[in-house]
Amino acid sequence: MAKNGRLAAIEAGGTKFVLAIGDYNGAVIARHVIPTVDPGATLSAAAEWFSNHGPFDALGIASFGPVELDPKHANYGCITTTPKPGWQNCDLVGYFARRFNMPIGFDTDVNAAALAEVHARDESVQPSLAYVTVGTGIGGGLVVDGKTVHGIAHPEMGHYFPRRSDHDDFGGVCPLHSDCLEGLASGPAIEARWGASLSNLPDDHQGKAIIADYLAQLGHTVFAVTAAEIVVLGGGVMQTPGLLERIRLRATELAAGYLPGGERHRIEAPKLGSDSGIVGAFRLAYDALDAV
Repeated sequence: MAKNGRLAAIEAGGTKFVLAIGDYNGAVIARHVIPTVDPGATLSAAAEWFSNHGPFDALGIASFGPVELDPKHANYGCITTTPKPGWQNCDLVGYFARRFNMPIGFDTDVNAAALAEVHARDESVQPSLAYVTVGTGIGGGLVVDGKTVHGIAHPEMGHYFPRRSDHDDFGGVCPLHSDCLEGLASGPAIEARWGASLSNLPDDHQGKAIIADYLAQLGHTVFAVTAAEIVVLGGGVMQTPGLLERIRLRATELAAGYLPGGERHRIEAPKLGSDSGIVGAFRLAYDALDAV
């Protein structure tokens, strides 16, 4: 494939949409951020921006979920059962397909970020890698053998139930599952139980050990269940100084030397920083064009 064209990318989040135009090597040419309001206004604003920055050859959409990823399903390309008001059954792919007659790649925001993080590493190795964002919510995507994992839908790592830390009786904030991982360790959960962000709590506050324990349990679970080599932890909560190191130490304790991958299992910060999602959306666009 000639690499002299342009691609469009959307990182569709519950708070904001990141829009970008780039080349086939992923270099960003133009970038814009719009707030996520109601679907009509948000998608119209995005389409208008792309129209003013065309032409481009393909579009990649990395979206918050849950979403329908089965191309044979009638609701393919839709955000489905999200609790975000007004966005249930929003047809993202259909909207942009009607506006722009071109290939469209579509996946979850965290699957796209995982794909980007794989390609940010040594491509001769193609590691199995999970990307987890810990912020307003908790979501995870997984790449194995260079491909994102879908199954019947897509991973929902934030909604499994971790073992409760000692002396932690917090009820959780998830409106569906109460004390799932997202209900216990997301940014809103931290604010609800301690009245401050994790970064603003004292270094010796018990909250830092509790959140590190829950996120280490996630890392250990991903390693044990999927045999992934790398778990990448991103998102606002992970900006807390020292948190990544706490999680690594606790995950090592939990593994107890048993996992056959041993030290090859690693918990890392994103190599792409806050750009993993939008770079992943470019990768979705590239792959969609390549599939034509």
